[in-house]
Amino acid sequence: MTTTSAGQRSRTRSITFLVALAVFAQESTWNFYESQVPPLLREHIGSAAVVGVLMGMDNLLGIFVQPWIGNRSDRTRTAWGRRIPYLVVGMPIAAALFVVIPHTAASLPLLIAVMFAYALVANTFKPIAEALVPDFIAPERRSRANAVVKIATSLTAIVAALISIFLVDDHLNIAFAIPAAIMAVSIVVLGVTVRDSRSPAYQQVLAESDAEPADSRAPRVRDTFVEIVRDRDRSRLLLLAAILLFGSAWAASRSLITPYGMEALDMSRGDAGGLTLPSGVAFILAAYPAALFAERYGRLRAMAAGMSVFAAAMLLGTFLQTPMGATVALCVAAAGASSFLVNAVVVLWNLAPSARVFGTYAGMYTVSWASGGFLGPALVGGMVDINGWSLMLIDIAAIALLAIIVIARMGTLRRRSALALVK
Repeated sequence: MTTTSAGQRSRTRSITFLVALAVFAQESTWNFYESQVPPLLREHIGSAAVVGVLMGMDNLLGIFVQPWIGNRSDRTRTAWGRRIPYLVVGMPIAAALFVVIPHTAASLPLLIAVMFAYALVANTFKPIAEALVPDFIAPERRSRANAVVKIATSLTAIVAALISIFLVDDHLNIAFAIPAAIMAVSIVVLGVTVRDSRSPAYQQVLAESDAEPADSRAPRVRDTFVEIVRDRDRSRLLLLAAILLFGSAWAASRSLITPYGMEALDMSRGDAGGLTLPSGVAFILAAYPAALFAERYGRLRAMAAGMSVFAAAMLLGTFLQTPMGATVALCVAAAGASSFLVNAVVVLWNLAPSARVFGTYAGMYTVSWASGGFLGPALVGGMVDINGWSLMLIDIAAIALLAIIVIARMGTLRRRSALALVK
C-alpha cells in the first residue's frame, strides 16, 4: 500500500468519525426531546392528540426547512467551506435553546415558543452534517462511512434512555443540559478540525463554477426537484418514492409496537414498550456488515435484500405471535432494515449530477423519510382498524413489499441504461 493511499484512508476514517460525532450530538438532543418534552406538555394539556400535534411540529418544519437549507449550503462559498459555517452558528444556538426548555415548563406559551425555536434552528443544520460524507468521501466508500453515521445515530437512543433513567426524576435541568453539552463539545471539535473548503467536492464545485458563464445561476431546490421529475430516467424519482414507502413501514413498526404488544400479545404497557430495545442492538451490529455487502454486491441489490428480510421478519412475527416471537422478529427486521437505511442516501448522492447539489439531495432524502414517518403510522393504523391488531405486522410487510417493487423497477432501469451505454 502506498503512502498516498494510506493517507487517504486515514483522512476518510477521520472525517467519518467527525461527521458521526456531529450527527451523534444532534440526535442526542432530538432523542431526548422526543422522550422528555411530551411529559412537560402533559402538565398543561390533557389531550394526547394536541400533544402529538405539538410534538410533530419539528417534522412539519423539517419538510420545508431542510431541502432549502441543504440547497443554501450548496450555494455557499467561504474560506471555511459551505457546510461548517452553518454548523458552527446553528449548533450552539440549538444547544442553548435546548437547555432552556425545562426552565420554561411552568408556562405553556413560553414552552411552545422555545420548542418552536429549537425545532426551527435544529432543522436548519440537520441535513448539513451528513452532506459532509459525499463532500469528502469517494462514492465507493460512502456506504461504510454512512454505516458509522447510522450507528452513531442508533447509539443516541441508548444515551437518551440512560440519562432518563439516572437523572430525569431528580435533576431534570441537568438531564437537558447533558445532550446540549455534547452538542457544544462536538461543534468545537468539528470547527477546529474540519475545513470543508478543502474537500474534493468543494474543489469540484469551484472548478465547475469557473468553467460556467459569469451570469449562470446555481440550481435552487425547485430547479433540482423539477429536473428530477422531468428526467426521462426515473431512477431518482423512484428512489425517493421507495424511501417514502420504506420509511412508512419502518416508522409504523416502531411507533405502533407498544399498542400492538398490549392488544395482540396481552403485554403490559411497560413490557410492550421494551419490545424494540433488543432490535436497536441488532441494527447497530448489522449496519457496518450491510455496508460492506453493498460495496461488494451492489447497493440496490443490498437494499432489496434487506427490505425482503424486513418483510419476511414481519411475517415471522405474525406466525410466532408471542412476546419472544415479536422480539426475535423485530431484531431480524432491524438487521434487514439497516441495509436500506445505510445505502439509500448513498445511492441518491451517487445519482446526483454534480457535487453542487449534495446538500439539496440530503434534504430531499430527509423529507422523503420524514414524510414516510408521518404517513406510515396513520396508514397502518387505518389498516389495523379494518384487519385488527393481530395482523398489524402483515400490514407493515405489505407496505415494505411496495418499496421492494419500486427498488426492483429502479434496478431494471439502471441495468437498461448501462446496456444502452455499452451499445
